[in-house]
Amino acid sequence: MKDIKITDNIKYIGVDDKTIDLFESQYIVPNGISYNSYLIKDEKNVVMDTVDTRATKEWLENLEKELAGESVDYLVVSHMEPDHAYNIQVLCEKFPEMKVVGNDKTFIYMKQFFNIQDLEERKVVVKEGDTLEIGKHTLQFFMAPMVHWPEVMVTYEKRGKILFSADGFGKFGSLDTDEDWTCEARRYYFNIVGKYGAQVQALLKKAKNLDIQMICPLHGPILKENLEYYIDKYNTWSSYLPEDDGVLIAYASIHGNTRSAAEYLAEVLTKKGAKKVVLTDLTRDDMAEAIEDAFRYDKVILAAASYNAEVFPPMEQFLHHLKGKNYQNRKVGIIENGTWAPSAGRCMKNILSEMKNITICEPCVTIMSKLNEESKQKIEELASAILDK
Repeated sequence: MKDIKITDNIKYIGVDDKTIDLFESQYIVPNGISYNSYLIKDEKNVVMDTVDTRATKEWLENLEKELAGESVDYLVVSHMEPDHAYNIQVLCEKFPEMKVVGNDKTFIYMKQFFNIQDLEERKVVVKEGDTLEIGKHTLQFFMAPMVHWPEVMVTYEKRGKILFSADGFGKFGSLDTDEDWTCEARRYYFNIVGKYGAQVQALLKKAKNLDIQMICPLHGPILKENLEYYIDKYNTWSSYLPEDDGVLIAYASIHGNTRSAAEYLAEVLTKKGAKKVVLTDLTRDDMAEAIEDAFRYDKVILAAASYNAEVFPPMEQFLHHLKGKNYQNRKVGIIENGTWAPSAGRCMKNILSEMKNITICEPCVTIMSKLNEESKQKIEELASAILDK
């Protein structure tokens, strides 16, 4: 077990998983993921969430080592998703006197996942602002619905001024991975929580009233310093505001001609003074990272081939992902390609029309099969328009 210091009486008992290939069976995690769980030792011992089935054995070993022969009095369930909740029944069977703390929705879902025979006698149902005294430590509970399931709640530990933030402030990557927090936290946020910006804003308003000195999420590192930085990032992300001045060029090319147009556009934008230009190939690059970059930058240009009188599916998939994540407040340019009856531009505009506050720059560039002088001129005009403040 890693030597991760929280406080003298609050112990980290989580596990790194570096064998997983896809988190939630869809997100590439080259550096794995951490399943965070915590033990608060006091007059009453409290476990803060369990871990995924992939980590059961090591987690139980970590717990037993820190308990040193003592028992568990309470299990607090912040979130019922299986990567955090899989071992609820295991713990209930191991500690027959243990109480389980959650809200009304927690126990609705718990009954769907598990068959805990005496759950009605063991459950402790908490509401907004309720507290649990366990000795020197006091736990206070705040509901965080749809961040990112309906039953999610966070816990504030008053003595250490610690926020146990559930999936909030989490990131991809194991705890022993030396990498920048922001990039993988951003990719995690927009792909997993991104749709629910309003609900994250509501939680941030509650957090403003708390003196928070440490944040303990269910994935990723414990945050102890510069908390204003992390909270400010979450405020920006959940407000759907651009984080950086830059242009993402997302392209979906069949035979390479649309890719050539995207690369030409990148050169033109750079010559015209764009602060940052990022190219992503929607047919080959990580879709989750493309979504992250679409939210990160204030401008995006979509370049796609026509396909079956519609748009090449990787672009359609990308746009539907953005729509599902509540994409908004961005400036967008469009490049379509087709050998006959180009249709990609129309299809992209139709999907974009269902998003909030999207400004489509003119001209919409049409390429007939491959770049020529006329389409290059239109690309230069589009580059000027997208950079025009």
